[in-house]
Amino acid sequence: MIELEGVPELVDPVMVAAFEGWNDAGDAASTAVAHLDREWKGEVFAALDAEDYYDFQVNRPTVFMEDGVRKVTWPTTRLSVVRIGGAKPRDLVLVRGIEPSMRWRSFCNELLGFAHELGVELVVVLGALLGDTPHTRPVPISGTTSDADLARRMDLEETKYEGPTGIVGILQEACAHAGVPAVSLWAAVPHYVSQPPNPKATLALLNRLEDLIGVRVPLGELAEDARAWQTGVDQLAAEDSEVAEYVQSLEEARDTAELPEASGEAIAREFERYLRRRDGSGTVGPGGHATADGGDGPPGTPFLRDNPSGRTRPPRPPKATGDDEESSED
Repeated sequence: MIELEGVPELVDPVMVAAFEGWNDAGDAASTAVAHLDREWKGEVFAALDAEDYYDFQVNRPTVFMEDGVRKVTWPTTRLSVVRIGGAKPRDLVLVRGIEPSMRWRSFCNELLGFAHELGVELVVVLGALLGDTPHTRPVPISGTTSDADLARRMDLEETKYEGPTGIVGILQEACAHAGVPAVSLWAAVPHYVSQPPNPKATLALLNRLEDLIGVRVPLGELAEDARAWQTGVDQLAAEDSEVAEYVQSLEEARDTAELPEASGEAIAREFERYLRRRDGSGTVGPGGHATADGGDGPPGTPFLRDNPSGRTRPPRPPKATGDDEESSED
């Protein structure tokens, strides 16, 4: 029995979830939910029982001292509520945790129980995958859903993915079977600089979430952090001619693939976001990681920094054909 005593009645609630682990390259998705929780001062109202879903030899508890008392923090998933005021108030239910080790169906059913009790109208699950994308270009964000009608109404892709999946894909399918509208937003993180944090990918996810749910997200210092991150990666890449050459090849492939789309709706969306932030409007109008092919990132995935055995040369990407599409998990 789910008890939600003390949780106020919510206004047009949306559940936003992210899970550390396979679905969270560069920690971009979990950091996005943590940012929302911090900026809006979320209040935790529930935590799933760690014993039911986690293998503690995989995700170990941690010990810490508080006022001279030794305490233990267990890996789990927590839910918090944030109240958003303004002309069109809307509340968020934030779900942040670690991808469970077992009993995924029960895990999703428990989250859906909370969603039902709170009157959640939409579930948005954030994820991040490793891909052949240059760090110098805007972060690709794909929005997918299993609901054909929702895809048309919210300008999303109806997922066609087949292959290995993580808790993001399982939760989205659980929502579909339960009749709860659900969307997944995926950020593509450069595989050659996949170590966290990646504030640029986090920022891109939050911008897309802002457009999707019609709420202005306070960004704090995130935009500045994203610029500093890119500058730092630029400097590191410039130190190695092979890495610089590889990045350039990714840029050329990306630019060629996106050439037909470099106009119209995408440009208008960015301009509208700029105007909203300039006038201060509070609302908006109408263990490894997943990779672009859905598989787990191999141990040999190249990184920008040197490793103890010497610098790893990044593989060259396939030549762009102009009609390739960014593949993402559902």
